[in-house]
Amino acid sequence: MTRKQKKILIRIIISGILFIAVSLFSKISGYDNRIVLLIAYLIPYLIIGYDIIFKAGRNIFNGQVFDENFLMTIATIGAFVLREYPEAVAVMLFYQVGELFQSIAVDKSRKSISD
Repeated sequence: MTRKQKKILIRIIISGILFIAVSLFSKISGYDNRIVLLIAYLIPYLIIGYDIIFKAGRNIFNGQVFDENFLMTIATIGAFVLREYPEAVAVMLFYQVGELFQSIAVDKSRKSISD
């Protein structure tokens, strides 16, 4: 596992733990203050998705509007607008898990080919 993959894995674990904690807290306590929940869900969302959001913004300025980063950003922002905070975080979390698996698989394939 490369250094970059380890950093992504750590971000996935941290945001996953925070996501589960916030979800359990809001379900168990019945807490329903939308502003507090929005902020609480934004923390794991930004930990896991800041690079995707940054890439989407950078690609827009480079003329590549409809790439996967832009679509993931729009989908998750749309979920936040619809007040579906857990779904927004979960979508970004699962996307990053998929990207990590893809990166590991590509690295293993390259190593096998070079061997």
